[in-house]
Formats: sequence, C-alpha cells, structure tokens
Amino acid sequence: MSDFLTQHWYRNGPVAFFLLPLSWLFCRVAGWRRRRTKAATPSRPAPIVVVGNISVGGTGKTPMVIWLVEYLRVHGYHPGVVSRGYGGESRQQPIAVENRSDARVVGDEALLIARRTGCPIRVCRDRVAAVEALLAEEDVDVIISDDGMQHYRMPRDIEICMIDGARRFGNELCLPAGPLREPLSRLDEVDFRVVTGSLADDDEYAMEFSGEELINLRSPARRMYLSALEGVHVNAVAGIGNPARFFFRLESAGLQVARHAFPDHHAYEKEDFAFDNDRMIVMTEKDAVKCGVFADERFWYLPVVARPDPAFALDFLNRLKEVERGQEAAGNSRVPGDERAADL
Repeated sequence: MSDFLTQHWYRNGPVAFFLLPLSWLFCRVAGWRRRRTKAATPSRPAPIVVVGNISVGGTGKTPMVIWLVEYLRVHGYHPGVVSRGYGGESRQQPIAVENRSDARVVGDEALLIARRTGCPIRVCRDRVAAVEALLAEEDVDVIISDDGMQHYRMPRDIEICMIDGARRFGNELCLPAGPLREPLSRLDEVDFRVVTGSLADDDEYAMEFSGEELINLRSPARRMYLSALEGVHVNAVAGIGNPARFFFRLESAGLQVARHAFPDHHAYEKEDFAFDNDRMIVMTEKDAVKCGVFADERFWYLPVVARPDPAFALDFLNRLKEVERGQEAAGNSRVPGDERAADL
C-alpha cells in the first residue's frame, strides 16, 4: 500500500470516507469466504496453532512463533512450523527450510525462524499442503502457522491474534479505507489476543520484546551492547511491517539514528546501502538474513526475544491440552499424552 493511503488508516478523514463502499465490500467478501470454508474442517492428527492478525503491518507474529516453539519444547512437544514464505519465490510445492536456505526462495521470516529454533519448517503458498508435508515427513505433534489467520482453507484449533498496542486498529475500517483485513467482530472468534508495545486490556495479554546486544553480521562472534553506542550516529535500516518501532527502540537507547525504511520483505541489494558515510549499519534480524552475501564489517543486527505475560503461557498450555483431549477422544492423536510433561 502507498504511504499516502496508509497514513489515512489511522485517522478518520475524507479519504477514508470516500473509500467506505470498497471497505464495506472487502469486509463482506472476507466474511463470506470465512463462512464458506469454515464449514469443512477435516480432522487432523496434530493441533494447529495459528499466529496471525486482522490488521496490516507488523504486530510481532514471528517473535511469538519463535517463543511458542521454544516454550513447547520445554514441555515435551515436538513442534513444526508452516509459513507462506513471504519475500521468497512463489512455489506451489512445499519447501523444507534449513539453516542454509536462501531467503529469496523460502522467505525472510521462515529463514529467521529456522535459524533461531532449528525446528522443522515447510513453506508453501498453500498452507494446507505445507501442513500435510510436515505431518508426512517430520515427527511433529503441534503445528504452528506463522501468519495465515485469513488462509481460511487451513484448519486450526487455536488462534492467537497479535495486536500492535501503539497503532491498535487505526480507524477500525477494513481495507482499503482502513488497516483491517477482517472486521473487528472477528476478534470474538479467536482464542487469545496478545498486545505488543502497550498495556493490555482485560481480555488481552501483554507481550514485551527484549534485546540489548548487537551482533556483527560479518563476524558473529563480535557482540556489542546498545548502551555502548549512546550518542553514536548510525544508519538504521528496517524493512519490516512497522519500521518506526525499530527506529524508536534504537533512539530510546540513545543512538543518533538516520532512518532508512524499506518495504516489508524488501529484497536487499548491496546498492541499498550506498550511504554517503561509513557509519555503522544497524538492522533487524529479519533484514540481516537477506544481507549476509554482501555484508561488511559495518553491518550489525539486533535480535529480539518475545516475553509474553506468564498468564498467557499457562492459559495457552491449558488450551492446547484441552484440544489434545478432544483429538484423543476422536482417535486422531499422533502422540500419546503421557509422552509429554503432564504437569504445568
């Protein structure tokens, strides 16, 4: 979407009013598609957890997926991940994502998850095919979908809706008049609402991000704390859904930031970094996975770790066990429940 249009998503003005008929049509079509496909949800041998959102832009989905993988492992599960592979080449067949995969093929977010977790991952335009490939080829007992809340053909047992606490839902209108992919009433159907960067309401859970140490992209053994760069001028690069959040994080740590925002999933080339100075380049980890080929010693990235409310961790595990009990009763469970940690 153009910057001109997106700036009107967070206000009520003449542009949004002019686009209201298209917004109404978009919401009606989204609701019709969901109702049409929701009626047929085949049984599956492993719970499927969707981490998504109903608004355009970055809301912290990928950090949540990484946290879920690690959290589930602690509790004895063997999770796998499916993704659309945004930013990569469109493929009709599922592709396995490994540490050495090319982000131009599998997508930046999928590669980031693979490098951070090492868990089995399949990317495909058709997430149903990705799920089937994961179940057929890997020993997984929980499947996490990175995004895909609007991929209505994919069955799901648990939905986690991520919400940007700073921007929330803008003017609360559907595309193109506002930032919503589905109307706000869709929130009534999800299992969990998780808010990043702000206090959570009573029916929501908060999630914070932590990350204080920069890693050199060319020489990963070189580390540096953000606090050591207070007052230092740097080139900050972000090609994510909400670049302002990353820039603000650096500025809050005292860095003097020259902001360089790129479109989400931007395919970086060396020429993108032909700045008129030799200052340090600081970027997100999602951007860094696409820059290893041409990076020099100026390139640094900031890994972040998701920290959800402890209440969310407990409630999510309880909900997952409830789903498993239902699948076991239906004879669809792949892995006996006593093979995992039974106590919370």
